[in-house]
Amino acid sequence: MLNFTIDVVLGLVLGTLGGLFGIGGGLIAIPVLGVLFGLDQQLAQGTALVMVVPNVVLAIWRYHQRNRIEWRHALALAIPSLCLAVVGSSVAVALDAERMRLIFVAFLLALAAHTLYRALHRPSGGSGAMRHSWRWLSLLGGFAGALGGLFGVGGAVLATPILTGVFGTSQVVAQGLSLSLALPSTSVTLATYGLHGQVDWALGVPLAIGGLLSISLGVRLAHALPERLLKAMFSGFLALSACLLALEV
Repeated sequence: MLNFTIDVVLGLVLGTLGGLFGIGGGLIAIPVLGVLFGLDQQLAQGTALVMVVPNVVLAIWRYHQRNRIEWRHALALAIPSLCLAVVGSSVAVALDAERMRLIFVAFLLALAAHTLYRALHRPSGGSGAMRHSWRWLSLLGGFAGALGGLFGVGGAVLATPILTGVFGTSQVVAQGLSLSLALPSTSVTLATYGLHGQVDWALGVPLAIGGLLSISLGVRLAHALPERLLKAMFSGFLALSACLLALEV
């Protein structure tokens, strides 16, 4: 019972961060599960997804309530994301866990540096209107879905800076759309990992319970913070996740 309670509390923390940054909590959960519970990369990714999938569903609804998600844009991201996630997750379960970890660390550090640069040296994001045709979102959705399938998470964190920097959306609009992109890819990735025995359900379920109880708080914080500060915090969050992941042995 004590272990279950501790796992729920951990889920509360991860859910708050997931709602704040629009990622469902999986990005930080993967290195935490590796460092604290000694799970290898694939098992950590699969277990984190047990929490991520229901968190993403609730977070999408909360973001939509506060800043309406354009479902045409969401579907343009989600459908190709789903298709390419099948390919990415099928490849991931056969790859070397150590190599995947190192690639993921490099990816997070590069993305953190890019996001911090944009937060410090460029104007804040736009009003939420698309700078380019929504049809281009399909390319972003496909690439992000493949990345999410490969690493368990990652598609949403890639999509957020591209949506703000290339398409001109605000940070909170980008985070809501990124969650819409993440839902189908994370769902199919969880199913793939589960079929290959790469999920610790006893650990993942209490994490999911905690996440569902706290993710709404994270969404409220995201809409309350200034745009530039939220971007800077997002960058720091990526760097922290990379550092935690690098500590795995």
